[in-house]
Amino acid sequence: MKSIIQVLVVCVFAAACFAQNKKEETPKPAQSIQELQQQLEKILKDTHTPGMSVAIVHRDGPEWIAGLGKSDVAADRATTADTLFRIGSTSKAFASLSILKLANEGKLSLEDPVHKLAPEVWFENRWEATDPVRVADLLEHTTGWDDMHFREYAKDAPGMSLREALDYDHHSRTSRWRPGTRMAYCNSGPPVAAYIVEKITGQRFEDYVAQNFFGPIGMKTATYFQPSSPALTTLYHPDGKTPYHYWNIIYRPAGSINASAKDMAAYVGFYLNRGSVNGTPVMPASSIDRMEIPTRTWAAKEGLKTGYGLSNYWSIHEGFVYHGHNGGVEGALTEMAYLPEYGVGYFYSINSGNGDAFEKVGKSIRAYVTRDLQKPALPAVGALPAIAGAYAGWYELDSPRVELTHFLERLLGVMRVRVEGGKLLVSSMEELNQVFVPVTGAQFLYIPKKELPGPVPTFELLMPNAEGQFIQMGGGAVTMKRIPAWLAIGEIFLTGWFVLAVATVLVYAPFWLLGGLSKKRRRPAERGMRLWPLIAVLSLAGIVAIFALSGEDLVERMGNLTGWSVAFFLATLLYGVASVAGVISLWRASKKEIRSGVRLLSTVVILGLVIAAAYLAYWGIIGLRTWA
Repeated sequence: MKSIIQVLVVCVFAAACFAQNKKEETPKPAQSIQELQQQLEKILKDTHTPGMSVAIVHRDGPEWIAGLGKSDVAADRATTADTLFRIGSTSKAFASLSILKLANEGKLSLEDPVHKLAPEVWFENRWEATDPVRVADLLEHTTGWDDMHFREYAKDAPGMSLREALDYDHHSRTSRWRPGTRMAYCNSGPPVAAYIVEKITGQRFEDYVAQNFFGPIGMKTATYFQPSSPALTTLYHPDGKTPYHYWNIIYRPAGSINASAKDMAAYVGFYLNRGSVNGTPVMPASSIDRMEIPTRTWAAKEGLKTGYGLSNYWSIHEGFVYHGHNGGVEGALTEMAYLPEYGVGYFYSINSGNGDAFEKVGKSIRAYVTRDLQKPALPAVGALPAIAGAYAGWYELDSPRVELTHFLERLLGVMRVRVEGGKLLVSSMEELNQVFVPVTGAQFLYIPKKELPGPVPTFELLMPNAEGQFIQMGGGAVTMKRIPAWLAIGEIFLTGWFVLAVATVLVYAPFWLLGGLSKKRRRPAERGMRLWPLIAVLSLAGIVAIFALSGEDLVERMGNLTGWSVAFFLATLLYGVASVAGVISLWRASKKEIRSGVRLLSTVVILGLVIAAAYLAYWGIIGLRTWA
């Protein structure tokens, strides 16, 4: 399960987004398992990561299965190949496998409307009559639903049934656009699919998976539930010392599996052998093929093959195309990936939320796995499609994963598309002039500046429809909608105005406060025009500080009624009140008693703050109760 921490912190702090996408040099490939082990142990030591689980697997069997470092720091317990790690969202594939098995048996179809199979499961889709939420949408994340809310993430539910979990808080399951058009990762889709499995089979989902997949695949110790502590690694904060308590995820099918390196080696081999284990089919190869191919987004329907299939997505690293899934819970990060054409794959999981360690471990493993492989050839560059010029212009994100941060992503994610020299240039706050070259039809290949390009297109100019003009990028995961130039420039201008207003208050506030100490410099008539903007900016700083200081405990602190969540609620209210009070003080101020320069500056600042307050109120941020 991908933690909401990773989403919200990235969105609130733009710098974190840049850091997340920063390209690092690929390490020199290890030439042996011994050398790779030394590289990984050094990464663990340098990043203060206690331990990890790892497997490298070929089609004919495992090459290396191991545990490195410590599974329990306090007990000085070593990690082994049998130590259970939490694999997070990598768990989701078993919902897809279960649905595919039932589809192969003729008990349902991926095209079935969810309301037909489980009308008792609540969700809202105002397009249901023409565009129902289908089973495939649950698994390809094309329902249009918001991701789980803080309250759902924070719920610790050790004994809750899947039906009870789905009834706990259903407000996030509201389609924000027509299902089957855009992809936005949503942790509640696969659990609804798992409930359908329970309803059709009459078995608890976890038991059905154990009987039909864990056992036949050879995942002998994998479990959705908390095992005995000696078998399970302890999970840690990024400092590598502070442990997390065991999190009983409310939607177990979305990310609750505990599995060892041995379990996951068998699981990787299952994919490399296209659904067979030791020559015996567990699933037909056609089902594995279907998992790897997205079908529901606009781009998929127009022929773009890259993207998110049934709990299985494409990723490109150093010119190679991988399939698989990653995962994260508080204190654990996991990746399972494989190269089907080359017959090799890997799994690794660390018992810390240290993103830097996770990235470095992945780079080292991939460098080793591909050290002797021939990179796939790049497709030939084609002619720029005739329609390309019509797509030049401004775009904004139209498929946010988390609605809570949509207000910020809308502003920070504005991008401009230009046509130049037979290619597309895409500029955003993250990167200027990203290069995309045409390869076939309306599909384009991304040419990164510091890495080798992938051999498959990941960008498509979508055919215009009744909703507007769109492009899909990021392997089909990001849908951008074209907006008028005046709107984009207006948003940029207003954002800049707000930033300038905040900066002005921060710069001048010390002088106002110091001046107030002297009776000669006190100006009572100007006091409200200065004080309320200062309170507004300080409350805004408090909002940011609450998120920053919540850190790795953000879900627990904001998803429950705590001092942190209440402070956030009050800070947002205070910002709105102070901004409006600033307008009132400005309106009531006597022109005779207020210096013209102060009035002009205060007008610019106060209007900037109140426009932002109106924007935040529109998006529901003012007075937001994250625990509710």
